[in-house]
Amino acid sequence: MASDTQNSNESGKELLLYLLDAVDKLDMISPESIPDIDLYMDQVTTFMDEHLSHSRRHDEDKILTKTMINNYAKNNLLPAPERKKYTKEHVMLLIFIYYYKGFLSLQDIQSILSPLGDKYFHSSGGLSICDIYREVVRMNQNRTEDFREEVNDMEDLAADYFADAKGSEREFLRVFSMINMLAYDVYVRKTLIEKLIDRYFTDDQKEKARKRKKGEPETS
Repeated sequence: MASDTQNSNESGKELLLYLLDAVDKLDMISPESIPDIDLYMDQVTTFMDEHLSHSRRHDEDKILTKTMINNYAKNNLLPAPERKKYTKEHVMLLIFIYYYKGFLSLQDIQSILSPLGDKYFHSSGGLSICDIYREVVRMNQNRTEDFREEVNDMEDLAADYFADAKGSEREFLRVFSMINMLAYDVYVRKTLIEKLIDRYFTDDQKEKARKRKKGEPETS
């Protein structure tokens, strides 16, 4: 009995360190790392591959491809390039798309980013995409410690479930419990995001789509 408990505690610590290391590697690309010069598409894909390689699940996974970029522009997620080059603001929008696309549809991403692009892309006064991106990075950095605490608490909670299980079965059920707690978090947060999109973004985008179809001028 004592041996099973000791092994479980050791495997629990190993799992916790593994997950905390993953959390620490999930920072967004810092604004200072994004080139101030305009980039050709090949340079954009290379930049994203280099700076987001840690977020790949498998080594062969693609962070960004030419087809993806063209598809994003076609679906109004991204302003068209300027003389075949992409500005720093283009790259920042692509980073937003990269993080959103893991759990949102392209339609929902368009609903969020289209007004962002309309109001702040190459803004001549007030906030710009660069200002917004910098603030979002700061916001997310502040959340990293919160996530570390949540993962730590979750690992402790998972150890309390299926307490009567022994050995490898208990370890399996610990991991299964954590997956389910994380899955429920994703489900709740995704639902809340969709509620916010439906309440504050969707109607505006539908109206703009209607105007584009009729050839009417769009207003911000």
